[in-house]
Amino acid sequence: MNRAEKAALQLRAVDVLQMLKETRTYDELAALTGLPAGDLNRYVNGHVLPSSDRAREVVEGVGRDELAEELGARIRVDDEGYVDNSAAVFDQAFLDLVAPVAADAFDFDRPDAVLTAATDGITLAASMASYFGADCVYAKKSKETAVEEFIEARQRLQSGIELTYYLPASALGAGDSVLVVDDLIRSGETQELLLDIVAEAGADVAGVFALIAVGDEGKERAAERTEAPVGALVDVDP
Repeated sequence: MNRAEKAALQLRAVDVLQMLKETRTYDELAALTGLPAGDLNRYVNGHVLPSSDRAREVVEGVGRDELAEELGARIRVDDEGYVDNSAAVFDQAFLDLVAPVAADAFDFDRPDAVLTAATDGITLAASMASYFGADCVYAKKSKETAVEEFIEARQRLQSGIELTYYLPASALGAGDSVLVVDDLIRSGETQELLLDIVAEAGADVAGVFALIAVGDEGKERAAERTEAPVGALVDVDP
């Protein structure tokens, strides 16, 4: 490991610790990481960097359970079942931790592109695409003026409203492997539209992933459309 790689690893470990510290005491963080609370205090506050060995343990030690607990502490669900996940989707450092954990937990194959719907899923898609070294593409509810050809997916929702998403035709190619992601999956209607776009492009589905699943309906509808893995980091009751 050269100096640049070592420094990047150490700084990544500090990012992880600072993120985890937002919802934990130093004693709780010590119990989670196995590191002394006093040392953690110095790392979190930027007084000293962890050794490369400690940094690797911190970065590799954060798993699905820890991230799910962290996400659960960040979201708010009101009495009508609406989810406020802004504390997660606005935190790029947190989302950067989600990508490798999701890839491992759900055994997603490396995609050529990560596809989402504008707008709240874009930050997660960007993190997943960066981790996989894939393109990040997102469908919109309106057409870009300068784009001549689009892939279009349209569906009449349960509410009776017709929803259409557009993706520039050049964004996906036939035979591409595409991971469909979103910040939240509830009814599965948005995910079905994204899967329609993948099919229209002649591409293959590498998986469907969401930070949060509200109930099982959305995941079940997505699973009916593909044999690829379908999952969410956190499940909440509708």
